[in-house]
Amino acid sequence: MMVQRWNRKRAHFPLIVFLFLLFIISTILYNERSIQQIHQNPDHDDPHQHQDSISSATPKLPTRPNRVPDVLDRFTTCSSTVKYNGRKAGWAASKPVRDRRRGTSGRCDLFSGKWVFDNTSYPLYNESRCPYMSDQLACHKHGRSDLGYQYWRWQPHHCNLKRWNVNAMWEKLRGKRLMFVGDSLNRGQWISMVCLLQSVIPADKRSMSPNAPLTIFRAEEYNATIEFLWAPLLVESNSDDPVNHRLDERIMRPDSVLKQASQWEHADILVFNTYLWWRQGPVKLLWSTEENRVCEELDGLGAMELAMEAWANWVATKADLNKKRIFFVTMSPTHLWSREWNPGSEGNCYDEKTPIIDDESYWGSGSDLPTMSMVEKVLGRLGSKVTVLNITQLSEYRKDGHPSIFRKFWEALGPEQMSNPASYSDCIHWCLPGVPDVWNQLLFHFL
Repeated sequence: MMVQRWNRKRAHFPLIVFLFLLFIISTILYNERSIQQIHQNPDHDDPHQHQDSISSATPKLPTRPNRVPDVLDRFTTCSSTVKYNGRKAGWAASKPVRDRRRGTSGRCDLFSGKWVFDNTSYPLYNESRCPYMSDQLACHKHGRSDLGYQYWRWQPHHCNLKRWNVNAMWEKLRGKRLMFVGDSLNRGQWISMVCLLQSVIPADKRSMSPNAPLTIFRAEEYNATIEFLWAPLLVESNSDDPVNHRLDERIMRPDSVLKQASQWEHADILVFNTYLWWRQGPVKLLWSTEENRVCEELDGLGAMELAMEAWANWVATKADLNKKRIFFVTMSPTHLWSREWNPGSEGNCYDEKTPIIDDESYWGSGSDLPTMSMVEKVLGRLGSKVTVLNITQLSEYRKDGHPSIFRKFWEALGPEQMSNPASYSDCIHWCLPGVPDVWNQLLFHFL
């Protein structure tokens, strides 16, 4: 009986062994296949394993729920706002230098002079024949019938400004990148330069990139570009989108020009400006080292000084001045109050048809003297590294040069505005052809 039972068990033994070996072989093959799949797809992840690892590791990881994004944009906000604590970014600058390329040569100051009516040599181009003209600046197209604003020539005292020569300017730009960096006033100067130069380039040898933070006009024949970079505060800010920048609060990084500098650092000739955006109230400061989005608040002049110092630090420490020319354009004046040039009146630039020609000392409230002094101090410490285009006084005289109502407005005008043209007049920007053409003549003179 015992032998029978043993023989029955022995008969089952090979079957058990066979099944066991089959299980082991299947397991090995499955594991090898899984390993092969992991090598073929390094991102392969088991969701259950991933969930377990997260739940077990979470308590050990530091959390930064309010970490500042790498780049400011129009969606950036402050978690809270505190008073400015006096912090400075700091830059290694030299002491003020007397020789600062301020546009003087001997006894001749190119920025001191008067406007002379000249309908023989001016305008330097035709508004309707520049395909790159902006509707914001095309005053004749939008109904301005008095064209006298196009015929004024700037005449310095005791010397002459170099006569504009389009071919000579292209030769100066051959193989180079000319870039304007700043706000809409600098964009107007860029459009002026493009219109001054484009006519001698065949249509199939020139191109314009679509509107973007960096817009580029290319001339193949000269292997040259004329570019505009939208950077109204020069430093990084939440207003760096060239279209969507009308925001309730202005936030900037007072110690960083890295984003903009990555665009402008390879240009051969740089023309910077900044001013009007600092006149719109307090600015929020979000330092690069601040991880919890706590902003400091500072008035426009103080914030502009911080931005100018950050920009000046780049010029002093990063710019290769053996290969690069750098210009800074001073503040562009506004003409918002006609009582400043015509006491007793209550208007602005609307319906103004002639410059101020009988008062060389005229200075309107649109040009802030403390701001001018601060800019002079910062630029003075840079010495000859920067050539200053001091366009403020000569532009002060041109109350007639603004678009006023003769431009395209992007928002619909209401009945009250339409019945009172002065209420919606643009007395900030400049008609083209017009005043910015002279700014570019000054640039041509110094190049």
